[in-house]
Amino acid sequence: MSNDALQQAVQFSIDHETTWDRDCNGKWGVHISDPPPWNRLYGPVHSRGPVSGTIVQNGKTLVSWGEPKRADLTFSVAKTCLALLAGVAHDRGLLPDVNEPIGKRVKGIGFDHGNNALITWAQMLQQTSEWEGTCFDIPDQADRYRAVTFAAAPDGKKGDARPLQTPGTYWEYNDVRINQLSLALLHLFQRPLPEVFREAIMRPVGATEDWNWVGYDNAWVEIAGKRVQSVPGGTHWGGGMSISAEDQALVGQMMLNEGVAANGNRVISAEWIRQMQVPCDLAPFYGYLVWLNKDQKVFPSVPASSYFAVGAGSSFTWIEPEKKLVVIVRWLNSAHADEFFGKVYNAIA
Repeated sequence: MSNDALQQAVQFSIDHETTWDRDCNGKWGVHISDPPPWNRLYGPVHSRGPVSGTIVQNGKTLVSWGEPKRADLTFSVAKTCLALLAGVAHDRGLLPDVNEPIGKRVKGIGFDHGNNALITWAQMLQQTSEWEGTCFDIPDQADRYRAVTFAAAPDGKKGDARPLQTPGTYWEYNDVRINQLSLALLHLFQRPLPEVFREAIMRPVGATEDWNWVGYDNAWVEIAGKRVQSVPGGTHWGGGMSISAEDQALVGQMMLNEGVAANGNRVISAEWIRQMQVPCDLAPFYGYLVWLNKDQKVFPSVPASSYFAVGAGSSFTWIEPEKKLVVIVRWLNSAHADEFFGKVYNAIA
């Protein structure tokens, strides 16, 4: 490893901070680009820290910078956390077949009729479900024609009523549907998802208790006779997961090790971690709520084996199996992400 080259990579990230305000009272977040009436927050948010991160190789921290212990909003990296929870459910026998329609096990929440009754867990995890409905006052239409960096541009205006396709035949990044998946997992576990995540993942990987996963103000349902908050798979409309770079790195290390934490604990089956990385037929750059680098099309400067959890703002968890590398970087301007990853990759032997 070249220490000088690695420090230059770190400095590059610091020099290319996101354009988002640090104070969340300003122009801040994803919701501001939504069409009304959905261009508002439904849950709490908080101000952010500086560009921060940590780089770990073979389980050893090479460098950390910024405020790596600060629990900051991680936006759509929370989607990957939902995929990990689906893995926990699979390993426990609660979700034995990802190709089974969700409505066969979870009833009365929007998977009972029409095309929605055909939707499988795998389709929700790959974002090909075409689920139609309203989840906590936000309709799936709010995120139709959604443009994302790594996919082809949609041929319509965001929020318009794009004609829906048969489940499994169209890929669309849609946060309302992800929130519906979270609600389905909540009903599957019959326990608050943050509670399950803490017990099944965060404590076994050795993370701190300094993280939080909260829902929208109106996202309360009754589960097993108790009032429980459903959590979103991001912070598009507020809420979401606040977590430190160091704790994210522990989760990333577990994924790199195919389900085994740095401390040796088996957290999730290797089978599930591998399944998360199988390319979606309709979107080869996407697996189970992770971004894949197939043919190096997402990030050309790093190997095709690399995969990512990505959140707006931007927040990245980069897992690079060839070099046994886990990189967390927060509040990096996404336009410079590939160059940053390339600098890190080239700095490490």
